[in-house]
Amino acid sequence: MKYLLDTHVFLWWILDDPRLSKTAREIISDAKTTIFFSVVSAWEIAIKAHLGRIKFTTKPLERFLQEQLQANDVQVLPVLLHHVFREHTLPLLHRDPFDRMLIAQTLEEHLTLITADAQIKAYNVPVVW
Repeated sequence: MKYLLDTHVFLWWILDDPRLSKTAREIISDAKTTIFFSVVSAWEIAIKAHLGRIKFTTKPLERFLQEQLQANDVQVLPVLLHHVFREHTLPLLHRDPFDRMLIAQTLEEHLTLITADAQIKAYNVPVVW
């Protein structure tokens, strides 16, 4: 199976946060699964780090994220034009633009989104938690 990590899930995974569900931990750690991290999540983390809302490393953000992606065998999912078009067609059930793009990417790439965000379940998108 192929999964896309919501931004908080990626952070909880790499920081070994106890809020990460047992199911999410099992899926992410399973060598048979393909795990994706969206460029959208990197952008969200960068913005929040710049605003001082996230502080978790003394390393430059770029180096830290690249090391974590490689160490955890996570694939980077770029934002493509068809993702943007799909996001544009989504109903406004969720106002967060980062989450809306993750939903669009999940649908367009036939992935399952790993998220604790209950609002995302309002969309017809495969979700596990």
